[in-house]
Amino acid sequence: MDDRLIVALDVPNAVAGLDLAGRLGNAVGFYKIGLGMLTSGGLALARELKDEHGKRIFLDMKLFDIGATVEAAVRGLAQFGLDFLTVHGDPHVVAAAKQGAAGTGLKILGVTILTSLDRTDLDAGLIRAGDLHEITVERAARAFEAGADGVICSPREAAAIRALPGAGLIVTPGVRPAGAALGDQKRVETPQAALRAGADHIVVGRPIWQAADPRAAAEAILAEIA
Repeated sequence: MDDRLIVALDVPNAVAGLDLAGRLGNAVGFYKIGLGMLTSGGLALARELKDEHGKRIFLDMKLFDIGATVEAAVRGLAQFGLDFLTVHGDPHVVAAAKQGAAGTGLKILGVTILTSLDRTDLDAGLIRAGDLHEITVERAARAFEAGADGVICSPREAAAIRALPGAGLIVTPGVRPAGAALGDQKRVETPQAALRAGADHIVVGRPIWQAADPRAAAEAILAEIA
């Protein structure tokens, strides 16, 4: 299994997630479980895939709150032996999350700028003026300085972030095989391009789970990045 590919289980509930994982079988060893499934058995699915099937788990919660609350939430999640957890990349959030994960193997990933956003979206959110690429790289640098084990960014920023002093893991959503529909993603690249740019892991969801044969879709991506 090539753990550079992380399959996003963005399906309606844990039953559907377990079914998809079963169809993918030993072709895939790393799964992302996001906020959308949290109220539909997502944490139970994460534990079952980890404990009973030996899969690696990326819990994509994008936590954001005051430091004490983030630290407490991460401490609770860290007890389940999961692999990656996302928090917003703000330095105070990253630092608190690292405190919560202390003494465990849980890797804290700071979110830079969501891959579904562009400069117009940042303006609407009152994010400071400036080039989106430069802001993303700066947020990554600050997350690493605060202790993040890695960051989440689009493939288009991966090379610049890889060049940062002390850069850690780079995980890139917004990855689409050539010819796949973009959906709500705006800053995308192919799996091979993302890895060549410096990503350690790529996250792919809809092109796999919406495929008529999800395992064949996953294996095609694995063949491309091999």
